[in-house]
Amino acid sequence: MGIPRSILLRSLLPLALVVLGALLCACLIPSELRAIDEQLTGFPDSDVFAHQVRPYILAGLCFLPALAAILYALGGTLDRHIAREFGSIFFICIGALLLIWMLIDFAQNLKDFRKSASTLMTAASYYRVRSPAVLLLLLPYALLLSLIHSLSKLSRDREIVAMIQSGRSLIRLTAPLLAAGIWCSLLCLGLNYHWAPTAEGRQSEILDAARGILITEAKHVLYHNADNHRLWMVGAFPKNYEKGEALLNVEVTTTRTDGSLDWRLSAKRARWERQTGIWTFEDPIIGRFHPGQVPEFEIPKPPVLHQVWPETPWQLIKPGLAAPYLGIPELNGWLHTNAGKHHTLPNKNTAAPYLCQWHYRWALPFTCLVTVLLAAPLSIHFSRRGPGGNIFLAILLSALMVFTTNIILTFGEAGFLHPALAAWLPNIIFSVFGLILFHRRISDRPLHQSILRLLKIIK
Repeated sequence: MGIPRSILLRSLLPLALVVLGALLCACLIPSELRAIDEQLTGFPDSDVFAHQVRPYILAGLCFLPALAAILYALGGTLDRHIAREFGSIFFICIGALLLIWMLIDFAQNLKDFRKSASTLMTAASYYRVRSPAVLLLLLPYALLLSLIHSLSKLSRDREIVAMIQSGRSLIRLTAPLLAAGIWCSLLCLGLNYHWAPTAEGRQSEILDAARGILITEAKHVLYHNADNHRLWMVGAFPKNYEKGEALLNVEVTTTRTDGSLDWRLSAKRARWERQTGIWTFEDPIIGRFHPGQVPEFEIPKPPVLHQVWPETPWQLIKPGLAAPYLGIPELNGWLHTNAGKHHTLPNKNTAAPYLCQWHYRWALPFTCLVTVLLAAPLSIHFSRRGPGGNIFLAILLSALMVFTTNIILTFGEAGFLHPALAAWLPNIIFSVFGLILFHRRISDRPLHQSILRLLKIIK
């Protein structure tokens, strides 16, 4: 007995996407392995395991479309119908949002692109690097718009009512949409592990290169070595500092055990030799300070000074790395190096942004699933009355979730809230609200009636 033609046709798309995922892996994994080697060479104290996981996560992202196609092929007739209604508008929404964003961003950066040798190549490189971050930003909005449109259309055509009358519950009816929310959350989780945060940090590098400005990894970094009573202030870390390129405008201040100033070294450039651990300062000026006496300044001849100090460039740069631009592996490394050493940090709350962003890396992707919980029950309607009020409420709640997330995250980064609570609290609050909306939709109790009753009670 042969395989039915319909099943055979549904199997072709998953097979094609599996092949495409394998080709993407073959193209992307080798370069990712090289990037990991460079990272571990430049930052020997990095979280090795977290970086070694990156190729596996990237491979998982490559096969996510195939997973969606397999789930679609295994679904029932009604599941596939709802998935088609949702999927068609979802791809239109995400494509339209990407196009609008790109046109606006291209118009803003065109002046900088033109300063480079090749405008098109610079623009292509810029948008290739930023694509993970942009996709992470726009995915929840595309999900919201597509849910509102597809479910409103199904409700308007009375298909939702027909499906429920056939014996399907509302939860079972929205199962394909919940699966889509989980799929989008997995996609965001993979992107947010490393590629999306670092993409936001790299955009300025490409624009600086186009403008002819020195590309730096960090500027105006302060590092305090309390054990040796040394305070480092580094003006700029060049792009290839970990490969031996000199740090710029370095000032090292040493204090006595009583906290008084001992001596200060200022140099235009400073290099660190990996093999010997020797620091070489070019064009140095040395100031010596004695209590009750006039400071003495000297310039060595030749104008070079060598010092054997335990500090390394990747230790110095860690406090200057911006937390929003670090992925999970980089945050792990920073926290492992600095979080337990409060005496090396400028103040006790310095680690709070990094802890908060670490938790936020895991919490942010689930915004997609929360969006489904909020939008699905409000987009479904059974009466002939227009769904405009519910749709407005769905958009308002989603916007409020974004606003609340930013506010609470700011409190967490300032140290007023526990980092885990600041990262997860908005998801918890709006998930509970979404479940309440589902319960009210299942019992066919419109939300606006409860709001009116509440207003009467308040009066």
